[in-house]
Amino acid sequence: MRLSRFFLPVLKETPTEAQIVSHRLMLRAGMIRQEAAGIYAWLPLGFRVLKKVEQVVREEMDRAGAIELLMPTLQLADLWRESGRYDAYGPEMLRIKDRHERELLYGPTNEEMITEIFRAYVKSYKSLPLNLYHMQWKFRDEQRPRFGVMRGREFYMKDAYSFDLDEAGARRAYNRMFIAYLNAFARLGLKAVPMRADTGPIGGDLSHEFIVLAETGESQVFCHGDLVEMGAPGPDVDWDGDLQPLVDRRTSLYAATEEMHDPARFEREVPADRRLSARGIEVGHIFYFGEKYSAPMRAVVTGPDGQDRPVQMGSYGIGVSRLLGAIIEASHDAAGVIWPDGVAPFGLGVVNLKPGDPAVDTACERAYAALSAAGLEPLYDDTFERAGAKFATMDLIGLPWQLVIGPKGTAAGEVELKRRATGQRETLSLEAALSRLTAKA
Repeated sequence: MRLSRFFLPVLKETPTEAQIVSHRLMLRAGMIRQEAAGIYAWLPLGFRVLKKVEQVVREEMDRAGAIELLMPTLQLADLWRESGRYDAYGPEMLRIKDRHERELLYGPTNEEMITEIFRAYVKSYKSLPLNLYHMQWKFRDEQRPRFGVMRGREFYMKDAYSFDLDEAGARRAYNRMFIAYLNAFARLGLKAVPMRADTGPIGGDLSHEFIVLAETGESQVFCHGDLVEMGAPGPDVDWDGDLQPLVDRRTSLYAATEEMHDPARFEREVPADRRLSARGIEVGHIFYFGEKYSAPMRAVVTGPDGQDRPVQMGSYGIGVSRLLGAIIEASHDAAGVIWPDGVAPFGLGVVNLKPGDPAVDTACERAYAALSAAGLEPLYDDTFERAGAKFATMDLIGLPWQLVIGPKGTAAGEVELKRRATGQRETLSLEAALSRLTAKA
C-alpha cells in the first residue's frame, strides 16, 4: 500500500477525552473515531489490525475443534424470557421494538440463541460433543463507557458454546478452550494469566478470566508471580487427550480477581517474594454452567440409555476489539504503538526520504515490489512530508520494521533498517536488507 493512496488521518495532538495510553494512541494513529459515547468507527489502519487479531483467534478456535457460524446482532426477547434472563439482565440490555411491536434486543451475548439453534437440530448424544462459535458485534449499554475500545458500548466478540452429554465431557470442552485461549493470547504477544473468577450474569459454577497485567487495568488482581512467566502450551497438544494436567499446572498456583481474592489464603500459599498484586485487563472469560440454559429451554438429547436429558453447556468469550487496546497497553513507548509482528497492520514501512529523486525512487520501488511479492505487506511512504514527520508517523503506527531510503545512502549503496521494538538501526546494502526481511516471510 502506498501511503499517498491510503487513508491515515493521524493526529499531532493528544485528544483531551482519552484517559489511557491505548485510547490516546488509537485516536492519534488514525485507527478509530468516536461516533457516540462508547461507539467507534474503525478506520482502515485499526480495521486491518482488528481483522488480524480476529484471524489469530479463529485459527486457535479451529485448532481446538470449534466450528464457526454467524448469529445475528438482534435477538427475540421471547428467547431470553425462556431462560429467565430478559428481565433480570438489567439496563445494560438495549431493548427494541420493530414496526410490528415485536420485542427485540441488541444481543449482549448469545447463550439463548445458540441453545435455540442447537435444540432445533441436535437430538441424539451421537452428535456430541459439539462446540460452535462466532465473531459478532455486541452491545451493552454501559452507564459510563470509557477507555476507548477497552470499555465501549459496542464491541466485537468471539463467543464459543460447548454442548456435551455429561459433566465429564463438559469439563473436557472447558479444558480445550482454556488451552486454546492461552495459545491465542501468546500469539498476540500477550502474557495472559488465568484467574478464578465470579460467574456474573452468565451463571454457572466454574469460571476463569484471562488477565493481562497493565497499570490501566480495570480491577486489582492477585497471583503467584510464576504464572506471569509460564509459557503457553503451544499448538502441538493432544486435543483429544487428557488436558487436565496442563490446566492443573496453571490453576494450582494462586490467582484471583478482586471479587474472588482471599487475603489469608494468598499469604498462606504464596511465598512473600512471589506475591504479585497488580492491575489487570480482562481479555477472555470462560464458563461451565451445566444445565442453566438447556434445562429451561428444553435443549435435550437422547442418551445411550434411551432417556432424554438436558445437555451440559459452557460458554467462552474473547473481546476481540478489546484485545487491540490490551496489546497497545502492553506494548508501546513514548513515540507510539509497538505491534507484535503477527498483528501489525503492515509488515513494515518503506520510507522514501526524497520523493522525486530518480535514484531514491528507483530503490524504493524495487524494495516495495520485492517486499510485496514476498507477502510482507509493506506500507510505502511516498508522500512529500518532511523526514521528521515521516519518522514520527512510522513510530506512532508501530510497524515492526522501517526501511529508510534516502539520497545520501543511495549514493553510497546503503539503506537503513530499523527494528521498531528495540530501536536498533543498521546500515547495510539494499540487497542485504531485502534478503533479511524476505527471509522472515
